[in-house]
Amino acid sequence: MVGAIYAIVAGIMVSMQSIFNVRVSERAGFWLTNVIVHGSGFVVSLILFLLIKDGSLSKMQGVNKLYLLGGCMGVIIVFSAMKSVTALNPAYAIAIMLIVQLIGALAVESFGWFGVDKVALSANRLIGIGVMIAGVVVFKYK
Repeated sequence: MVGAIYAIVAGIMVSMQSIFNVRVSERAGFWLTNVIVHGSGFVVSLILFLLIKDGSLSKMQGVNKLYLLGGCMGVIIVFSAMKSVTALNPAYAIAIMLIVQLIGALAVESFGWFGVDKVALSANRLIGIGVMIAGVVVFKYK
């Protein structure tokens, strides 16, 4: 249940963040907006890290260096989300992003990439993705 609540909060925040970022970028430009987004995120994360003291720099040596690219991916995510919301509309852009996220997560689980437990690909999962895609088509073309 707690995991579902976190997922709901994340979904709401991603939807709102994309719209907020587009509004800022209309005045500040895409790359300055990206700097503001990640800079403010860094400040909040640093404050929380210092308050909660969750983590250890000494244990970072054992982390696969590939995984440290998450922040770089964040830059691409924010930029791409802003461009898609601007080019499409928030609901349609986010619907496409969610489907692609689900397909990506399904691929990671199906192949067991990045140390994730391998989960067999099933017809139900493929049908579910198909239904989501059909829903977006119906949503877009009334």
